Amino acid sequence: MTEDLSPAERYAAARLRAAEQATALAAFRDMYEFDLDPFQTEACKALEAGKGVLVAAPTGSGKTIVGEFAVHLALGQGKKCFYTTPIKALSNQKYSDLAKRYGADKVGLLTGDNSVNSDAPVVVMTTEVLRNMLYAGSQSLLGLGYVVMDEVHYLSDRFRGAVWEEVIIHLPPSVTLVSLSATVSNAEEFGDWLDTVRGDTEVIVSEHRPVPLFQHVLAGRRMYDLFEEGEGRKRAVNPDLTRMARMESARPTWGRDKRRGKNIREADRERDRRQRSRVWTPGRPEVIERLDAGGLLPAITFIFSRAGCEAAVQQCLHAGLRLNDDEARAKVREIVEARTASIPDEDLHVLGYFEWLEGLERGIAAHHAGMLPTFKEVVEELFVRGLVKAVFATETLALGINMPARSVVLEKLVKWNGEQHADITPGEYTQLTGRAGRRGIDIEGHAVVLWQRGMNPEHLAGLAGTRTYPLRSSFRPSYNMAVNLVDQFGRHRSRELLETSFAQFQADRSVVGISRQVQRNEEGLEGYKASMTCHLGDFEEYARLRRQLGDRETELARHGVSQRRAAAAGALEKLKPGDVIHVPTGKYAGLALVLDPGLPAGRSHGHRGFDHQDGPRPLVLTAERQVKRLAAMDFPVPVEPLERMRIPKSFNARSPQSRRDLASALRSKAGHIVPDRHHKQRAAAADDREIARLRTEIRAHPCHGCSDREDHARWAERYHRLVRDTTQLERKIEGRTNTIARTFDRIVKLLTELDYLRGDEVTENGKRLARLYGELDLLASECLRAGVWEGLSPAELAACASALVYESRSGDDALAPKVPSGKAKEALGEMVRIWGRLDALEEDFKINQTEGVGQREPDLGFAWAAYMWASDKGLDEVLREADMPAGDFVRWCKQVIDVLGQISAAAPVSGTEGSTTVARNARKAVDGLLRGVVAYSSVG
Repeated sequence: MTEDLSPAERYAAARLRAAEQATALAAFRDMYEFDLDPFQTEACKALEAGKGVLVAAPTGSGKTIVGEFAVHLALGQGKKCFYTTPIKALSNQKYSDLAKRYGADKVGLLTGDNSVNSDAPVVVMTTEVLRNMLYAGSQSLLGLGYVVMDEVHYLSDRFRGAVWEEVIIHLPPSVTLVSLSATVSNAEEFGDWLDTVRGDTEVIVSEHRPVPLFQHVLAGRRMYDLFEEGEGRKRAVNPDLTRMARMESARPTWGRDKRRGKNIREADRERDRRQRSRVWTPGRPEVIERLDAGGLLPAITFIFSRAGCEAAVQQCLHAGLRLNDDEARAKVREIVEARTASIPDEDLHVLGYFEWLEGLERGIAAHHAGMLPTFKEVVEELFVRGLVKAVFATETLALGINMPARSVVLEKLVKWNGEQHADITPGEYTQLTGRAGRRGIDIEGHAVVLWQRGMNPEHLAGLAGTRTYPLRSSFRPSYNMAVNLVDQFGRHRSRELLETSFAQFQADRSVVGISRQVQRNEEGLEGYKASMTCHLGDFEEYARLRRQLGDRETELARHGVSQRRAAAAGALEKLKPGDVIHVPTGKYAGLALVLDPGLPAGRSHGHRGFDHQDGPRPLVLTAERQVKRLAAMDFPVPVEPLERMRIPKSFNARSPQSRRDLASALRSKAGHIVPDRHHKQRAAAADDREIARLRTEIRAHPCHGCSDREDHARWAERYHRLVRDTTQLERKIEGRTNTIARTFDRIVKLLTELDYLRGDEVTENGKRLARLYGELDLLASECLRAGVWEGLSPAELAACASALVYESRSGDDALAPKVPSGKAKEALGEMVRIWGRLDALEEDFKINQTEGVGQREPDLGFAWAAYMWASDKGLDEVLREADMPAGDFVRWCKQVIDVLGQISAAAPVSGTEGSTTVARNARKAVDGLLRGVVAYSSVG
């Protein structure tokens, strides 16, 4: 085409090409064997132009290329680049990738338990490490030019999200920020905030998946497409799935004909059997075999339970599933033995190594947080190499680990969120299925959902077709944050900084819409007021009297209902087995024999106890031979026993003959008794003085005689409702304005009370608190201050430190945890007492834990395990006593090591004023914990 250009145009094009070749982006492009996507090119050009960038793109789309370009620019400009990630495993992986590309001498790693070449120009780290550097004013920040925040959408995380905002707010203005996020629906809003706090920021959003994703439902032996084929219109749900769901919901529960006692027709049963034979939830081995036959492996099956993941592997092994040939099996064994060579043989037995290896050799593995980190890393490596083809994983695998698959399987669309079983959100569905489709390997990815009874295909289509994954700030000030901010900026400037948080930015934006609604309401109120004006008098006053009358009548009626319910419940509580009663109302009204009074006393007469929040629920036999558990609503009035009957010891509620015989005896014994009629009592309102006074005032009011009175009253009611709504909106505005700063003020007052702050001065106590990070930062500081840990051995100190970080997976453990005896037990008890005092103080200062601020109660559940391990006990014994998976044990040990490091840094060192043995023993405790499986975690 160049021959069609004029000489001037050819010259201009040549100059443009030459200019492009001279850019850093051109040299960077040459390092890759593939062309960059348009969104990657756009982001890299913005970076080279000196702008910050926010890149929001689907999982697997290659947004980390933009982060790597920031590394390339930093090295080219002689500056430093920090690459931050939310989890250590992702940091390890990124360190390995960058070290291969740029050389190990130029790349370092800093996580809670690893430090490799930390003075390198490029350092990969967890976000918390960078936050701590910023507060400490670390020398490593000198020469910092770029910071890459991978998985920046983590700032929605309610436990750790605040760290991301702290870093974004406190980074020096000279640092260029590269924010990499999953596809979020409010990327523009987040970009506007970054523009406000960081300066010129380009927002690049890409919805395009480099590998197209196809959605399926696996029902029985057949794989159905979720959507109908068709272009140019909104995708419709596959009618076969809709038909299946409709047939399943319409299918009756086949039983016996009530009138004739005969079974249903054989033809109906046969048709039901045929339908069932086509639609069922396939077993886990069956699913893998089906995917293998369809060429859809490797696959990740998400199971929202660790035990479920392990059970799935065992089910596949018992089914004789083999996905690897002999050559692959040998390669797997070679890699596994090399990666686990440092683990002693006696520990391998404890860790279930040989069962794990058998699964790997067959190409099958689990992946969850309860596994030893080394085992998880091996699974990841083998999966990427294609030597493991079926992985059963919990949702934690979806958080950034580079493990793309051809297919992703979701067993269920419901998961336990820590409080209840809840439907997964569109954002979670997108995150999980985003793993399907390997760029450069697969031409398409597949998301497969297993058919479950009661499944709604329309709901699934909504999950698959919705891209609503809004970024919501979880930012809240903490005690440690407060002292660090006041130390650096003073109280006034700190308050201003917190007002720039994304949390306040979002709150302020929401206030704008509410304010507009208040304005509209106020305009409406003026119109309503005009419409209810009465020429005879003040109709607003008259309407208020009517409202007071209505409220009083409602109050008395409600009181009467509660009294009747209490009387009815009291009568039910007096019932005993063998009482004959008359059920006054409901489906089972009539004569009944009490089998079990249904009191909250567990099991009674062989029947299971129920939740009795609504009062007793008696189990009765009706005169029509039905055994039913009744509810409070069946007894609107108190019930009295009419007679007493003996219930035979041989009575079996499940036996039709037993029921028939006892019901017959019931009718003979009490069928002739006519129950007393319950006479209605006089209404309380009839004798109420307040009601009488209000009625007199209403009748005497001038507006009572107005011919348009009821018309005015309707407008007055609308006016009152709108006033109430407007007041609620104004309270909302008040609650959302300056929320972060008000919380900060309360924290500062409490810290001033405890002598951590004096105005803008941070005391010695405050400087100690500034070095303690974590949920229980103030408790740790108070323990150091009170000398609670003085004289403890390293192992005893490890036990105490564990209470600052450990949280039981089930928060309502009935049994008190086992703790070391002696000094450790006394120290742990004192820690709980100090927490109690802090908790009371927080209540006084209105610091609320439900808002993510404040100190939770220390959890002693890991104290015994930490003590034993630090006392050099064997892994087998410790895991048996701790009753937890090896992966959890290692993770908690590393968190204890982290907090012990903080304690050693915060406690006065030997030879200084106020020196103690705590700092020295904390370091010894770290050495005692960092051994065996805890020290096996690898890098790269």
